[in-house]
Amino acid sequence: MIRSLLVQLVLAITFLVAATPAAMAQSAKPGVVIQVSDGDTKTWNQALNVIKNVQSEYGKDKVDVELVVFGNGSGLLKFDSPLAGRIDETLASGASVSMCENTMKGQKLTKADMHPKVGYVKAGVIEIIEKSRQGLSLIHISEPTRPY
Repeated sequence: MIRSLLVQLVLAITFLVAATPAAMAQSAKPGVVIQVSDGDTKTWNQALNVIKNVQSEYGKDKVDVELVVFGNGSGLLKFDSPLAGRIDETLASGASVSMCENTMKGQKLTKADMHPKVGYVKAGVIEIIEKSRQGLSLIHISEPTRPY
């Protein structure tokens, strides 16, 4: 009887260890938040390339990708952006594209000024912080700095 209880105890401990958050995290869907706050179209293209590459590597349905735009990056999501077609492609791929409403208010932009299919978040930085707290990785795209 003691042997039977010992076997049951070992099995129970094994089950509990296998169900720990660390073990569960390994099977969770990976996710990334890509930040664009730069006004350079090269940076915008790089961010959209990163989204495409991440989805290609993991599979579009196997990774969560969100592009968060604020500050000087707002031009990327304007309705007349030179990259509006790429924004359409990015949205069609299943990635989420969000514009910061605080930036819009500061720059006196309205939703009519923006790409018609993008989403909105109250504060881009807060969105990034919250997604990071949920375990998503942050990728900040910016123009390379010059060497000193």
